[in-house]
Amino acid sequence: MSPIVLDTDVASRVLRDRLAPSLATKLIGRTPIITFITLGELTTWVELRHWGPSRLASFAHWLDGVGVLHSTDGIARIWGRLTAGAVQRGRPRPQNDTWIAACCLAKGLPLAPLNVKDFDYFAEHERLSLVTS
Repeated sequence: MSPIVLDTDVASRVLRDRLAPSLATKLIGRTPIITFITLGELTTWVELRHWGPSRLASFAHWLDGVGVLHSTDGIARIWGRLTAGAVQRGRPRPQNDTWIAACCLAKGLPLAPLNVKDFDYFAEHERLSLVTS
């Protein structure tokens, strides 16, 4: 099974079983991975919604089934290069999206985003591979 990185919006929809069938079909047979950024964003989301024990257990179980890409010095350097390049082109990008793109580029993995416009800059200028519906 080939790995695929889920952006935060896709991961949250997978968690809630609300992913559009057109994208869900493209994830069949793929190993889901999230980045440390998505883990942090999902944890924030769970904490703000005061999930009870049952939903927290489901969240923990879901996390057990996905890999997490953690930051490394190499990923940090790619993030810095991506950030500088975007600023130099007059198109600064949101930090968390840049971290997610840096993780994917460092590992040579495709990204499944919900909002393609958040990552199309990286696809155009950095050859980030996007899997979309």
